[in-house]
Amino acid sequence: MNYLAHAYLSFNQPEILVGNMISDFIKGKKQFDYSVAVQKGIQLHRAIDTFTDAHEATKKLKSFFQSQYRLYAGAFADVVYDYFLGNDKDQFASEQDLKNFSADTYDILQNNFQLLPDRFQKMFPYMKEHDWLYHYHYKQGIEKSFGGLVRRAAYLTESAIAFNIFTENIDQMQLCYNEFFPAVKNYAALKLESLLKS
Repeated sequence: MNYLAHAYLSFNQPEILVGNMISDFIKGKKQFDYSVAVQKGIQLHRAIDTFTDAHEATKKLKSFFQSQYRLYAGAFADVVYDYFLGNDKDQFASEQDLKNFSADTYDILQNNFQLLPDRFQKMFPYMKEHDWLYHYHYKQGIEKSFGGLVRRAAYLTESAIAFNIFTENIDQMQLCYNEFFPAVKNYAALKLESLLKS
């Protein structure tokens, strides 16, 4: 799952959202530097990632990218999931709902800017300025996000082929999302309920 999905699966709880969004930037015992609620957001993120990677629909989605991108297939699949989430009328009834959700997410992150790890602090202005969360709604936004993966990855040199794979197989990828997202949403809700009780 990518940024939009992790924000959405924080279920409108600000500290959970902060933890969920920064989890990939937190290593080892650093998570214990944060409030209990932010720690639970970090834990939720990691549980969601484990569930996602093990799901059969994700394995199928990754298979489209596997031969060309191998270990990076999962990263491309995560971005693709955000495209379908951004276009899922059951989750965001309109583009304006997605726009509002994105703006609310940026506000929460801005209000907690001092908590964000250095790497996230450096990335966040670009995320906000270019409205990454909203632009996952568009194929052009996915193309740019794929390009961002290449810039951050040690062993990727291009993303044009990945974008072609996405556009050529979009209907089959949609079926993967349709199978997967209700399951991960239910799982994340139950996991968060359990974390909040612990």
